[in-house]
Amino acid sequence: MTTPPLGLRDQKKLARREAMIQAAVRLAVERGVENALIEDITAAAGVSHRTFSNYFGGKAEAIAARHLDRARGVAEALRARPAGEPLWDAITHAALSPYKADRKRPDPEWTASIRLMTSEPSLLGEFLKTNAIAERELAEVVAERTGTKVTRDLYPRLVAATVWAAVEVATDKWLSTAKPAPITQLVRNALRQVAAGLPDPSAG
Repeated sequence: MTTPPLGLRDQKKLARREAMIQAAVRLAVERGVENALIEDITAAAGVSHRTFSNYFGGKAEAIAARHLDRARGVAEALRARPAGEPLWDAITHAALSPYKADRKRPDPEWTASIRLMTSEPSLLGEFLKTNAIAERELAEVVAERTGTKVTRDLYPRLVAATVWAAVEVATDKWLSTAKPAPITQLVRNALRQVAAGLPDPSAG
């Protein structure tokens, strides 16, 4: 199903939100999270403090917003996959979907926000909250595809938790290695191992 184009008002709201996210991440990287004040973020984005508060609960939420958008997109992408496609094939396609627009390297703002959230203790809570939201939404879609219920069955939540664990491990590998493989390759490999039941590599 084709998504209808955004109206002018919604385009302006989206552009305003993007400007605040960019300013929050850039200032936090340049000055450190503690020194990236909300008044500086709003000034850089050209908005008022009230406007910022209408969009975000604080600078940590603004910094995490790019990651949340991409993570929630995985659930949306899974919902759009063909109904008859094998589950783990569909999940792999969906998990790789946020990187399609990144071309040769992932979105630098997303990369910067991930580095911040995984290295700054003050942002860890927001990072965990973001992942929990994404995991819950992914579980709902897995339940739809498998005829299970999130409130009744273990399966959809186990799958969603496993998928996000695999993506996080792959992302951490990509961030912490001097010359890593492409992140899409790492994510694909992590999910392939999970889908295979994590066979013991020492078993030959």
